[in-house]
Amino acid sequence: MEHVDVLIIGAGLSGVGAAAQVRERLPKKTVAVFESRDSKGGTWDLFRYPGIRSDSDMFTFGYTWRPWQSDIALADGPLIREYIDTVADEYDVNRLIRYRHRITRADWDSEQARWTVTASVGDPAAGETVTLTASFLWSCAGYYQYEQGFQPTWPGMADFAGEIVHPQHWPEDLDYAGKRVVVVGSGATAVTLVPAMLTGEGAAEHVTMLQRTPTYVINRGRHDPVARLLTKLRLPDRVVYRAARWANILQAVGFYKFSMRWPARAKALIRKGAVSQLPPGFAVDEHFAPPYNPWEQRLCFVPNNDLFKSLSSGDASVVTDTIESFTPDGLRLASGRELPADLVITATGFQMQLPFGGIEFHIDGEPLDLPSRLAYKALMLSDVPNFFFTLGYTNASWTLKADLVIDYVCRLLAHLDQHGYRTAVPVPDAAVQRRPLMLLSSGYIQRSAHLLPSEGDRAPWRLDQNYLVDRRVIQRAKIDDGVLRFT
Repeated sequence: MEHVDVLIIGAGLSGVGAAAQVRERLPKKTVAVFESRDSKGGTWDLFRYPGIRSDSDMFTFGYTWRPWQSDIALADGPLIREYIDTVADEYDVNRLIRYRHRITRADWDSEQARWTVTASVGDPAAGETVTLTASFLWSCAGYYQYEQGFQPTWPGMADFAGEIVHPQHWPEDLDYAGKRVVVVGSGATAVTLVPAMLTGEGAAEHVTMLQRTPTYVINRGRHDPVARLLTKLRLPDRVVYRAARWANILQAVGFYKFSMRWPARAKALIRKGAVSQLPPGFAVDEHFAPPYNPWEQRLCFVPNNDLFKSLSSGDASVVTDTIESFTPDGLRLASGRELPADLVITATGFQMQLPFGGIEFHIDGEPLDLPSRLAYKALMLSDVPNFFFTLGYTNASWTLKADLVIDYVCRLLAHLDQHGYRTAVPVPDAAVQRRPLMLLSSGYIQRSAHLLPSEGDRAPWRLDQNYLVDRRVIQRAKIDDGVLRFT
């Protein structure tokens, strides 16, 4: 039976970065990457809707060890996919990836100090499987289902004469030129789609963003001012990247802490920004004043005010209401209003997958109850040996956290080799109190919160969604901290 030292699940941004750094920093380790799809890139390969882009700045969304070589702050999907491809080429990751390999079961054997992993290969209906062993298992599978987005059902959908599309499965040949489009939703996907569908020769006639609840929307310049200034001064790329990266980190952490401490002031500041970009008399409080505080859900960043410009021009509109039913010609709302539509885009969010891709875990023959476990530094699970996972930030760039996890895992593996250990497992004391691992009130998280492990009420079982603090807790704290047990 084949054996690898490190088996990584997922070939998206996190998985490619993990494989690249294990190869770079621990060249004697054998590595394999199992990817359930037939291509790498994860989110940035899957989503192909118009305008797809990052809502985090690329100076923190890029890896700390591989500079983003542009002054573009909010990059579009193809640029991000190209960045991931470049890293995979430069670090020779491509040969490690095995496509259409979906792990279904993982069994830990304490005596052998290894995982036995079973994966389906190709079409699951064909029943072909492969089995191998791994000393360490590392989930970089993300948190939502690639197969299906969250698609509510409404009365009358079958009667609608137009087309209904979910952005997660955007048809390549979708023609919306000259059509009346309704985008259902108010998150990052919706605020991206509205201006994007009004651009170019194939533009829609009119796009309406229909939202049940408003979202905080903040303008962000497409180009980073720090990077642009330092590039003009002809400073080296690494200096530009590092300076722009830290400027963005400090700005993000500062605004998050400001919002947590003074939510009313943060609300007022965001509202002021929206008012300044919208026409006089626009119903800002109806459409851009959520009933929750900033960062209880993710904020939406728009480049160069593109959403506000579309609304100001009259080519787009926003309606805050709920759907009563579809009709042959559009949507009937709870208020009694009728919205005509030729095309409805249901930007209604993700469907969270079962934790770690729904793998069936067993520890020494006993099924693993994931909700009963505590997350150690939000990267390992209590009483689960030699298992790591990458889960990015909810209030900042995903990759900031991914990089911290990568650094920690590489340091831990080196520590085990140095001291002749084979296993590492975090063991909590009885005094640790539990709380939800992800505190956002977003629907896609609340629908699956009961499936997730918990975090504790103190470090290292609790992280504060603060990169500056986490650098100390994850990156700088010693490996042998009295919580990890080694054998």
